[in-house]
Amino acid sequence: MGPLSARLLMQRGRPKSDRLGKIRSLDLSGLKLLSEHLDPKLLSRLTQLQELDLSNNQLETLPANLGLSHLRILRCANNQLGDVTALCQFPQLEELSLEGNPFLTVSDNLKISFLLPKLRKVNGKDASSTSSQVENLNRELTSRVTAHWEKFKAAVSPEEEAEKAQADFVKSAVRDIRYGPESLSEFTQWRVQMISEELVASGGPQVHEADVPERPPKAAAAQKPRARPVAKKRPDDVSLNLSPNKRVCTSSLAPVEGGPPGSDGGQPARDLEPLHFLQCHSKNNSPRDLDTQLWACAFEPAWEEGRAGATSQTVATCGGEAVCVIDCQTGIVLHKYKAPGEPRPFVTPARPRPQEFFSVAWTALTVVTQAGHKKRWSVLAAAGLRGLVRLLHVRAGFCCGVIRAHKKAIATLCFSPTHETHLFTASYDKRIILWDLGVPNHDYDFQASQLLTLDTTSIPLRLCPVASCPDAYLLAGCEGGCCCWDVRLDQPPRRRPCEVEFVFSEDSEAAARRVDGLAFVNEDVVASKGNGLGTICLWSWSQTWGARGKRPTLAVVVLARLQWSPTQLAYFSLSTCPGEGIVLCGDEEGNVWVYDVRHLLMQEAPLPAAPQAPTQILKWPQPWALGQMVTKTMVNTVVANPTFTYLTALTDSNIVAIWKRQ
Repeated sequence: MGPLSARLLMQRGRPKSDRLGKIRSLDLSGLKLLSEHLDPKLLSRLTQLQELDLSNNQLETLPANLGLSHLRILRCANNQLGDVTALCQFPQLEELSLEGNPFLTVSDNLKISFLLPKLRKVNGKDASSTSSQVENLNRELTSRVTAHWEKFKAAVSPEEEAEKAQADFVKSAVRDIRYGPESLSEFTQWRVQMISEELVASGGPQVHEADVPERPPKAAAAQKPRARPVAKKRPDDVSLNLSPNKRVCTSSLAPVEGGPPGSDGGQPARDLEPLHFLQCHSKNNSPRDLDTQLWACAFEPAWEEGRAGATSQTVATCGGEAVCVIDCQTGIVLHKYKAPGEPRPFVTPARPRPQEFFSVAWTALTVVTQAGHKKRWSVLAAAGLRGLVRLLHVRAGFCCGVIRAHKKAIATLCFSPTHETHLFTASYDKRIILWDLGVPNHDYDFQASQLLTLDTTSIPLRLCPVASCPDAYLLAGCEGGCCCWDVRLDQPPRRRPCEVEFVFSEDSEAAARRVDGLAFVNEDVVASKGNGLGTICLWSWSQTWGARGKRPTLAVVVLARLQWSPTQLAYFSLSTCPGEGIVLCGDEEGNVWVYDVRHLLMQEAPLPAAPQAPTQILKWPQPWALGQMVTKTMVNTVVANPTFTYLTALTDSNIVAIWKRQ
């Protein structure tokens, strides 16, 4: 499609007229329009235009001076838009559609709410909840900018030129003020610069009002053209955040009897404070739903912009029919994804069969747009009851691919730590499959291919690539024990049986007991649970594998045992923070057992024979502290981010609990 013409506009406009100034509705969808085809001189003649449809084109930006000041409805679905700041030129806009623009993020939703105060609907949904989040964020950022101003002003010498000092203040505010997750950084910098400049222009900190202005200045709104995801909390998600006085009562950290934290060469307890208790997986968003089972959670790796050692505070949780992505600092649900229902076969009338999610895993993919730009995607894989893997483009908030991986439910999945497109899926069909997702094309479609099939003799529960050689071997905790496979792709065949089964005890009954917890503490030491009641086992991969020979079963070389709950209940998943030497596990009483095992990893043989006490136990809050009658709960999954700054626990009573290390 070439440049637009007045004739074309009159042909596609309503009501029919030979004058552009009388057109109120214009449909320019499906014309393969590029951004440069939108001629401001021509379009500004549409002085009475109230509805414009630009869907299904190839727009990357909107010109900043279209002159459509009366526009009330704008549809830009299925384009290539990467920026929303130009929307500030439509102050009367009430309805906006931007679905199918994969490079727009949740942060853009908040920018839209800030720039368009009269907006009622975005993508067919009520925009009021987003507006309230903008107000809260503005209030917090304004408070921080004001505090920064006072501190900055005290450090400025009287001799310094006022104009230069003001410019330095704005720069320092943008550089130093941080709030929310790393994914919020560009949004907060965008807003901090605007607030700082308003503060300087007003002459001081009398500007405390953080409400959304009736119409933000266009110049300020366009200063930074991009912002990455910002927190968006939906009004139907229930927050059980503790008040400050209740937090004091509930941050109980109790050592196990006979093993006080820090004794016998152990490590001192970490100071962890409860931050948020959320119900974001409830059926029909009901606060009374205390039955939905939560299964798995995973922190997003901080791989953006090459920041080595960066700390992630974004966690994905799954359970029931939903996958949620949560910012741990603010407790805000950034995204909530529910899979559409699927008809049951041979049932009339067809009833939707809900998806129940059991596992989530993160990766990052580099894709090339139609314009040749490289984009880094955070992709979240989610799987469960139906045997499908759904690939979620987290920042854009949509499902960009589905893999029909197994005919039975998928128990767990994990990505290869060395190949970003390689995904292991483990199913109740007693198979583990290695997939290559490939890189999505311009239409954001994945073409997954199957690389390996690994047969198991029992249901696989946990997957764990061997830390020192992840491309060579895969461990799996199964209902029947712990197994290992050779997963080298340069070796035949493509379907392989279990190569080695690990034995944890001479007792044959104990040897075959399920392993429902499995993770590496460092490149050599494995933590596993389920093979002995009341204990977590630490064993050496290198020493165990080095004694293998050609035996199909292999006794593990145990380094130490950790004291845990004596419960006979199963499926409490353990996790580790390898960089911090931390092992974590929940229990049937709602507690989180925390072990700092650095002293054990550094200690030479022989290690203590008796099980080692935990460094600390995080006690579940009293029922009244949650404002609901949660009389008893089990913590079945607990995960911390790599630097052990945030800890997330999932319960069988539909509560996501978040702690922070002080």
